[in-house]
Amino acid sequence: MLQTYQPKKRQRKKVHGFRSRMKSHTGRNVITRRRRKGRKTLSA
Repeated sequence: MLQTYQPKKRQRKKVHGFRSRMKSHTGRNVITRRRRKGRKTLSA
């Protein structure tokens, strides 16, 4: 059986990175929510 998670650094940043999160309104909500929760890492 093949492994479903095939990690790629570029894709990870493009999809889940900080800059991509800041582009959309909902992404900004994600960042603020994680800040409020006190997460060490806000995004990938």
